[in-house]
Amino acid sequence: MSGRDELHRRNRRIGSVAAALGLGLWLAGCGAFTQNYQRGYVMAPGALEQIPIGATQEQVLIVLGTPSTIATVNGEVFYYISQRTEQTAFMPNKVIDQRVVAVYFDRNRRVERLADYGLQDGKIFDYVSRTTPTGGRDLSYLSYAFKIFSTKD
Repeated sequence: MSGRDELHRRNRRIGSVAAALGLGLWLAGCGAFTQNYQRGYVMAPGALEQIPIGATQEQVLIVLGTPSTIATVNGEVFYYISQRTEQTAFMPNKVIDQRVVAVYFDRNRRVERLADYGLQDGKIFDYVSRTTPTGGRDLSYLSYAFKIFSTKD
């Protein structure tokens, strides 16, 4: 075998190793390239705990800020809506968390109840009371909010 053939074979091996190494690094980089996105309201840690039952609407606005939307069906309700998504490399966005924080007021505009709704096992779940709403206008509104918000890109 000539020296030229040996050199050619060595170069091919080096090229193959370099290509495999480059492909491995590229694939590893794709898996490591993950971006998180936050849409809507960003709740500060412990913010809900700062709102006692009986607090005024002004106090709620000071602590939580302007709500995403307000409902006035059976009394007034402030809704704070958020969604977190994650995108890895060239894959489509994946919803990690969706939340609707609801602050319910009585007729005197004082906090009557707090709820932190999210999706658990595909159903709307209140993380404050640890219950699943069973019906009524509030559940219809929440279902609508989750459906509309999750279709936005």
